[in-house]
Amino acid sequence: MTDPKRYLITSALPYANGPKHIGHLAGAYLPADIYVRYLRAQKKDVVYVCGSDEHGAAITIQAMKENTTPREIVDKYHAMLKSNMADLGISFDIYHRTSAPIHHETAREFFTMLNDNGDLEIKETEQYFDEASSTFLADRYIKGTCPVCGNENAFGDQCEKCGSTLSPEELINPKSTLSGNTPIKKLTQHWYLPLNRHEEFLRKWILEEHKDDWKANVLGQCKSWLDAGLQPRAVTRDLDWGIKLPNEVEGGEGKVLYVWFDAPIGYISATKQWAIDNNKDWKPYWYNDDTKLIHFIGKDNIVFHAIIFPVMLKLHGNILPDNVPSNEFMNLEGDKMSTSRGWSIEMEDYINDFVKKENGGDQMVDALRYYLYAIAPETKDSEFTWKGFQDSVKGELVDVFGNFVNRAFVLMHKLCKGKVPPLHPAIIDDIDKALLSDIFNAKASIAGLIESYKFRDAQYEVIDLARKGNKYMQEKQPWIVAKSLEANPEAQQLIDNCLHICLQLTANLAVYINPFLPHAAKKMCYMMKVVNKILDWENAGKPNLLSVGYSLREPQLLFRKIDDTEVAEQVEKLKTKSEKIKMDTASSNLSEGVALNILPVTQDTQNNTTSQNAPAEGREVKPEIGFEDFVKIDLKVGTIVAAEKVAKADKLLKLEVDLGFETRTIVSGIALHFEPAAIVGKQVTVVTNLAPRKMRGIESNGMILMAEDADGKLKFVNPDEAVKNGSGVS
Repeated sequence: MTDPKRYLITSALPYANGPKHIGHLAGAYLPADIYVRYLRAQKKDVVYVCGSDEHGAAITIQAMKENTTPREIVDKYHAMLKSNMADLGISFDIYHRTSAPIHHETAREFFTMLNDNGDLEIKETEQYFDEASSTFLADRYIKGTCPVCGNENAFGDQCEKCGSTLSPEELINPKSTLSGNTPIKKLTQHWYLPLNRHEEFLRKWILEEHKDDWKANVLGQCKSWLDAGLQPRAVTRDLDWGIKLPNEVEGGEGKVLYVWFDAPIGYISATKQWAIDNNKDWKPYWYNDDTKLIHFIGKDNIVFHAIIFPVMLKLHGNILPDNVPSNEFMNLEGDKMSTSRGWSIEMEDYINDFVKKENGGDQMVDALRYYLYAIAPETKDSEFTWKGFQDSVKGELVDVFGNFVNRAFVLMHKLCKGKVPPLHPAIIDDIDKALLSDIFNAKASIAGLIESYKFRDAQYEVIDLARKGNKYMQEKQPWIVAKSLEANPEAQQLIDNCLHICLQLTANLAVYINPFLPHAAKKMCYMMKVVNKILDWENAGKPNLLSVGYSLREPQLLFRKIDDTEVAEQVEKLKTKSEKIKMDTASSNLSEGVALNILPVTQDTQNNTTSQNAPAEGREVKPEIGFEDFVKIDLKVGTIVAAEKVAKADKLLKLEVDLGFETRTIVSGIALHFEPAAIVGKQVTVVTNLAPRKMRGIESNGMILMAEDADGKLKFVNPDEAVKNGSGVS
């Protein structure tokens, strides 16, 4: 497509199940925003849509973690994500949500059309089922070992360690995240999208038509999927939370649309809502061939946006994406960025620490945007470090770009009475001509890189142009020339030419940097006393953006340095957060009966006796601790004198345990393994000096030690013979 009439730009819909980190920002939102701001500067008809992905198992899992409802979860995190994106300068035309009625209506219509046209298949298949909770397990409710990298905590849809897209059947040793049990297979009926019917179309469209303009990582992943042979993919699930199938669909009771099917349709429903809000017609953006559709994503979304959604669009009669620019992953301080492990910089935290708490917070928005794209993972994984952030801001934004602009303004006020000086053509030399040529040529260079989705290189070109400005000023040295003014009045013309060109370069730098650092560009407009219209792309490369004799304001600092103390604080905060999550996870697992392998029960094959030294199959031995750490734990024997189930908590029992010197209330996650009446009178081993913890509104004062055998059954850790309650364990 050479000359599209309109552009529709999308960024992958983030799950509204928690805060998102800066790796997400760098992957799908910042590059799209750069591209959109560039298109707007060209006065193109462009609509940039996104929104919260509010369905799927990830939402219900988070609701369980926070002891609330899915609706409260999506309301909470949708508001957070929308605010975070705005605070960091992501300029959506609409940030919608998939829980909106217009989206439910659009997704059902999409499903109905495909179903009525025979483009879907109905199959009765076996699906994993958790007998303990009587629940068909969505892929996010299943964990197991990744067949690609061996990660033991891979989900049923994806391994977050290696990024591989998976199905539950591919996991090794799958376990239900609801009960910890091994699930069984049970028959259920679902609708499928037969991707295998569309392999020929996809090969031609992707591997032939787009072989020269799509990124290598996208083409490579698509080819790998196609070479392996595409399989039908379910579009419905057995879940309560989601978009229910239309009432007229026979057999659709209790079924909802699979989130991967419903989420990308969110781009269409968001466009519809934008059109309603702006009195526009949404259909040309999704049906007319003169629209250029571009999906900005991370590499974990390639298969959905380059293979599956295009098939859906083709069947539905919509246009296909012109490009699917995908970034790789951004790591953090030597490890993969992960919110669940606490090894991440959340957008919310960065905003609170650097943007909202100080005047001039816009500087820190642009600082983050700059560094994220200076190290953007456009072709391979990259790494964010706080020291790298500090060095990049100082070395490029402060010392190069900001320094040039500041010097130009300071010298103009000092040597040219605060006004744009005239240009004297008779004395223009080769150095002047070279910089004027660089200003002009930068336009085509930067535009070409942006239009090729090489935003990192484009941003570098802008900074390099400022670097050339510094070099030019250093060669001209107007402050030195000024010392000869009394003896040689014509020296003022040399000063005028130098600062005239420097100020015209400053105006051009504002135009060029605007897609990347919009706050800096606007502040430069304020300093130059010009309206933001000067930032239109048609002005790029022009040598006369500022009028001769026009007075300009005093300079303002565009960027600030990052102090060593700030770097140290953030590194320490990262480590502390990660360690806290590790400890909280361990405490939660122990308290709730998940993976309670304090004393593993295994069979010694030599003498068929129980060994307390060998770890259970598939479990790693925890790091060695010193004796002084062990003696801090106060273990005592007690007797369960009462037990009852905790309301609205399938896994929890409320126990009253007689410790001899007192009776303690302890909440334990063993309800799926024991009936309350059957364990009254049992002696147990209790950690008595564990900090109290509230679960389901009940304060738990201790922890029952359990062991898990090779079949996943929990056993009490207790003495062979009855002992007095309160006896110590050593």
